[in-house]
Order: sequence, then structure tokens, then C-alpha cells
Amino acid sequence: MNEPIKKIAVLTSGGDAPGMNAAIRAVVRACTYYRIECIGVYRGYQGLIEGDFESLSARHVSNIINKGGTILKSARSLEFKTKEGREKAYKNLKEAGIGAIIVIGGDGTFTGGLKFINEFNFPLVGIPCTIDNDIYGTDNTIGYDTALNTVVDVIDKIRDTASSHNRLFFIEVMGRDAGFIALNTGIGAGAEEILIPEKDLGLDRLVESLNKSRERGKTSSIVVVSEGDKIGKSVFELADYINENFPDYDIRVSVLGHMQRGGSPSCFDRVLASRLGVAAVEELLDKSTGIMVGFTNKKISKVPLDKAIKMNNDINKELLKVAEITSV
Repeated sequence: MNEPIKKIAVLTSGGDAPGMNAAIRAVVRACTYYRIECIGVYRGYQGLIEGDFESLSARHVSNIINKGGTILKSARSLEFKTKEGREKAYKNLKEAGIGAIIVIGGDGTFTGGLKFINEFNFPLVGIPCTIDNDIYGTDNTIGYDTALNTVVDVIDKIRDTASSHNRLFFIEVMGRDAGFIALNTGIGAGAEEILIPEKDLGLDRLVESLNKSRERGKTSSIVVVSEGDKIGKSVFELADYINENFPDYDIRVSVLGHMQRGGSPSCFDRVLASRLGVAAVEELLDKSTGIMVGFTNKKISKVPLDKAIKMNNDINKELLKVAEITSV
């Protein structure tokens, strides 16, 4: 990194999340501010391999801060997992005169980026963007706040019908390996029970909880289930088991799915994406590489990519206690 950087590439990879466009916008406009050319890479790492590049000006990213998804598109690239694929990507970057790259995504995106750095010593900085909030080294990932608001809004609507018909609803939210969405939305929406991968409550504990709710006079209940919860093989099997124990309950299942990834980003996510986008460009100009820019204690932070990948965020035990107390 001895030569001054004249071009910085930016790509989005993995699952989309609200705020990706805001991050792209910030990167492009920071490059413009510092008089560096910004190159957009379409379709993530696959676009690197195929040389699907476009020079982006500040005007290219007008009116996208409020839009969900990603204007650069996203794709999972099996070819980039091979040494040959990464060599093609490196060759394309060098031929285009690109001196550094910013990758926006989650764990898989950072894993690919770290391999690329180790093999080619190419300057790279990551921006954490995933609704799961499961990246170590940042209090919030871009998209997480918006996803929480989306889920709470949906649960509020479901509770209206649950109360009207005296129903028990199992609501599955995203979170294959982390229960951050389930825990926070469960508390925020006043769920009677919250099931997450980090804490296996067991079927007996769930039955006991529902029994207590009924004894206290509750005629409807909401159970928020993270998709990675370990109690049942699926939320539908879990609902079937509860139905066997509570035959008089009218049980329904709602799987929220990909609606959690969509929608206009919240103000928090727009500001976070803007701050991280600018920080990523500035870190590259300061000759940093192999790091992720994050947000810790309301300040921009940076953490080595290998640490961000290997380590895990812990579930807040205080929130677990709050969930138990407020579900009484």
C-alpha cells in the first residue's frame, strides 16, 4: 500500500439488508469528497470474477438512502470459494487500476474477503451489514434496527387477531445461529415466551410457561421463535407438540421470512450506514486493511476481520431476565 489509492471498489454480498444502499451512497460520496474514483461491483464476488464494474459518481447514488435492498445487487459466488476464482478477481481489479476494496455484508462476506487479503495482500475493509446482528466487534450491524421495527410491527398486528380469537400464535423470525431478533422483538412486542438458539428452554419448560399463562387468565399468547431454536425440528412440529398438550388451544403459525430483510431503512440504520461508509474509505486512505469498521459505545470502532469472523456476540443476560420478568 505504498502508492496512493486512486480507485476504490465497493460491493455488497450475501443476504441483503435495509441500509445497504445508504452504505453504498456513503462510500461513493466519501470517495468523491476525497477525490478518488469509486467503482461499483455488481453481484458481489461473482461480479469481481466477471469484471462487472461501473464507475460511480455522487449523482449515481442520489435518492437511494431511503431504499431497501442494494442497487449493486448481491449473489453468492461458489467460484470465489476457489483459488482460481479469486485469482480472476484479483486480475480484474489490477487491470482496472483499483487499489482497494470495501465489502459490505456479513460473516460469509468477510470470510471471502479475508482469504483474498491473505492470498494477494490486497487492501480491503469490511462494513457489517446483516439483519441478524451476529458480527463480533460492533454493537449494531446495518439493517438490524430496521428488521426489529418490521418484526415488532407485524407481531403487534398478529396480536390483534390473536386476542380477537383467543389464539396461540407461534411466530418464527430469522436467526439461524443467533437469537438477537427474537429476544429483542419478543420483549418489545410483549411475547409470552421467547425461544432462541443460545438458550434451550426445553419442551417441558415451554408447556409449564403456557400453563402458567392460562392460569393467570391469559386467553391468547404470542411465542416468538428464532429459526435456529433447538427445541423442535421446526416451528410447525413445535406447534403440533403444544397442540397435543393443549387441545383446546386454537394454534396458528406465522413464519415471517424474507419480509424482515425488506423495507425502507430506519433513521438509525441510515445514519449508521453513512458513518461506517465514510469510516471505511478513511481507513483505506490511512492504509488500514484487513479490518471491519464497526459501532461500539456510540463511536466508530475497528476490529481485525479474523476476529470479527471467529468470535461471537453474546446474548445479553440482562435481557433474558427482563424477558422472563415481563412475561408474567
